[in-house]
Amino acid sequence: MSNRERRQRRRELLERDREQNKAWRRMKRQEIAAARLEKAEKKRKAREERWYQEKDDPAFSFWLRVRIVLFMLLILCSLAICWIGAYYITHSLRWNMQPLVGQLVNSVLGFVIFGTIISIVSRFGRGKQREYWQMVIDALKRISKGDFKVSLPVHFGGGGDKGWGEVVQSINNMAADLDKMEHMRQEFISNVSHEIQSPLTSITGFARVLREEQLTPDQRNHYLNIIEQESVRLSRLSENMLKLASLDSEKHPFHAAPLRLDKQLQTLILACEPQWQGKNLEMSVDLKPVTIEADDDLLSQVWVNLLHNAIKFTPEGGSIHVTLETDGREAVVSVEDTGIGISAEDQAHIFERFFKADKSRTRSGGGSGLGLSIIQKIVQMHGGSVSVASTLGDGTRMTVRLPVAAARAGQKQAPAQDVPDRGAFS
Repeated sequence: MSNRERRQRRRELLERDREQNKAWRRMKRQEIAAARLEKAEKKRKAREERWYQEKDDPAFSFWLRVRIVLFMLLILCSLAICWIGAYYITHSLRWNMQPLVGQLVNSVLGFVIFGTIISIVSRFGRGKQREYWQMVIDALKRISKGDFKVSLPVHFGGGGDKGWGEVVQSINNMAADLDKMEHMRQEFISNVSHEIQSPLTSITGFARVLREEQLTPDQRNHYLNIIEQESVRLSRLSENMLKLASLDSEKHPFHAAPLRLDKQLQTLILACEPQWQGKNLEMSVDLKPVTIEADDDLLSQVWVNLLHNAIKFTPEGGSIHVTLETDGREAVVSVEDTGIGISAEDQAHIFERFFKADKSRTRSGGGSGLGLSIIQKIVQMHGGSVSVASTLGDGTRMTVRLPVAAARAGQKQAPAQDVPDRGAFS
């Protein structure tokens, strides 16, 4: 390395050290300013609390009036002193003016002196104001760089600017919301990675086992069936994620049309007949004739997911009860089973994406944990709600409420869609 390169390298190191020192000093100044503002904010809040507590006290009201009167007297005395000073200034200059003109000149000059003094005094408070502005700018820069751990004191430099306080509070709320979204994004990525990695690991492992030549045909078919199941699981996960992304974008097609909800449910229950009969489940149905305005395809997915969950988690010999009622304004669909149930702790999270109430769920027992999230999103698109009532070990009842009229305005109504009647059953 030549001497020139060494000098250049030394200058770069010195420049970097200076920048680091500047950044460190700036950070320290911001910390000191933040501590001062926080201390001032605490004092202000304490004064406000004390004022709210004592404002109904007659003695407090009396002394408050006294303070206001004293403040006004101070302003008047200051103006009087400024006018006297203006009088002596004009008198020392020996201006020959008429009394009225001299009085006007003294009054204007007194106001000028008073304003100048107020301006000089106010400059002492501008330092804190600049510090506060710098804190706001630094906070916005941190947010723009992805650091959402930002919290600014709402109090503005000792004043009572309510409008500015609302702006700062909005910045704090924005940072908190962005931090929550970032946490959800990280959690979502972690869940997706886990859900994808699990079947991929199984596929890779069993694909290696299939290379062994001493495997019997039955073993080979068994491993191939597992690989096929895991591939279907991956395909279903991808399909559900695409469905959720489409629903979240609010650009998913939504075609509301008059729909016989009772006949749609009847058809889907009959379509699931091989599943619930295969487990020897008793299926009872009580469907009142109801016509609503809804998207046929989207609602079909809601009922299919609910029915599959009820069949999946109800042991052999159990029962499932499906009801449909209406009060003229909304339709209420209930799917109740005698399955394993859901704990009270898990009920608060079952609509979260990738959440699985049954932690022991394996390849043969469960999906990706997106089904109920899709149900909730579709029901909300229709302006309805979905709720759960369950007791661990004593079954679950899922209730969906849908408005009879279309939830989205501006949808073109199509002719009523009657699902072919296959006959009543119970």
